[in-house]
Amino acid sequence: MERMTARVLRAPFTGRAARELLFCALGLVFGLAVFVIPPAFIALSFAVGGSARGGGPAPAAIPAVLVVDLLVLAAVVLAAPLVGRWLGAVHRFFAAWLLGERIASPATPWRLRASLADGPGWRAAAYSLIKVPLGILEGYGPFCWVAGIVAISYPLWWGLFRNHPPGVTLSPVPVITPLGTFQVSTFAGTFAALAAGVAMLLAAPWLARGASTLDRAVMRRLLGPGRVQQLLATRTRAVDDAAATLRRLERDLHDGAQIRLATVAMNLGMATEKLGSTGTPPDLDQARDLVDTAHRGAKEALTDLRNLIRGIHPPVLDSGLGDALATLAAGSPIPTTLTVDLPTRPTPAIETIAYFCASELLANAAKHSDARHIAMSLRQRGETVRLEVRDDGVGGAVLFSGGTGLAGLADRVSTVDGRIDLSSPPGGPTRVTVELPLRA
Repeated sequence: MERMTARVLRAPFTGRAARELLFCALGLVFGLAVFVIPPAFIALSFAVGGSARGGGPAPAAIPAVLVVDLLVLAAVVLAAPLVGRWLGAVHRFFAAWLLGERIASPATPWRLRASLADGPGWRAAAYSLIKVPLGILEGYGPFCWVAGIVAISYPLWWGLFRNHPPGVTLSPVPVITPLGTFQVSTFAGTFAALAAGVAMLLAAPWLARGASTLDRAVMRRLLGPGRVQQLLATRTRAVDDAAATLRRLERDLHDGAQIRLATVAMNLGMATEKLGSTGTPPDLDQARDLVDTAHRGAKEALTDLRNLIRGIHPPVLDSGLGDALATLAAGSPIPTTLTVDLPTRPTPAIETIAYFCASELLANAAKHSDARHIAMSLRQRGETVRLEVRDDGVGGAVLFSGGTGLAGLADRVSTVDGRIDLSSPPGGPTRVTVELPLRA
């Protein structure tokens, strides 16, 4: 309860709240702008049609008016997917900049005919229309933030600007809230405004978070590439990942186990020479040393092979993903607590991806976070496996940047239509959520 209360009280002053409020404010602006565009086109059509009439309703001017209206309508139809793509790119930029939500851009059509049948462009245009009610919904967060600050200031300026001689009656001052407006006519009444302002200020980040989460879900559906493009991109990443894995295996075998086994063979050959042939006195001391060296080399090669096998499929996964994560948590240099709620066992491919994601996230926390504690949870939500790793470190992690390995995790997760979400404001805490399908 104390942690929840502290989180609610601290939420309005976090960087995440500021970014989400700014995103919602921009969403309101774009939503209102899109709301104005269709009436502007209609007014343009009437204006051009009126000029074509020449100011009179002559029947001879009617065909010209129809031609002009059809030309305006054709221009609107041709421009809709192009304008939608442009607005979609702007929204994707704001989502990546403020929310850390990176949505891949769909392919661009090269011909006019393809533009008319441009599915991603029309979906982006549909998103621009949906942005009108979404923008109104998103406007509640910034409105509560601004109105809350104004209402909190009532007791401060009341004594400065509402002083008046006895017997003089001043008109009451309105206090605007999302639920309505009430009047304040006395200094005691300003404390009601103060209470309303505090409530609005505390509610603002949660309203913005809910609206931005809904907007992100719509953006993933309408502003991303089509399903075919997603499958092509996923297949490309899977092929590249398989090729990189084969190169890594070849390099590890060549630089590790192969060299050690070659050294073992060479030492055993030299030991055979020291033992001598028939009738030749053996050099037992040197032969024993060579055999001991070969024995150590064989054990080191066996260790390399085991590590290599563990990198392909960790044997600890044979007991289940929960036990494998418990092993990782026990071996973490930072104290780690684990919560597992996984009634259905995922497929082996999903277990492997989840295991390597958890391993990489724990390693990143140990290297970069300066954390004192890590909380890791694994839960099943319907047909989705949700892995969450949270630390109390310094924060500041970026999903798509070099040196953290998070970009590689995002690529690996995307090959099975999963997704990864990062929240890491400066000063912490850092929370990474990986969502995977239960079955690949």
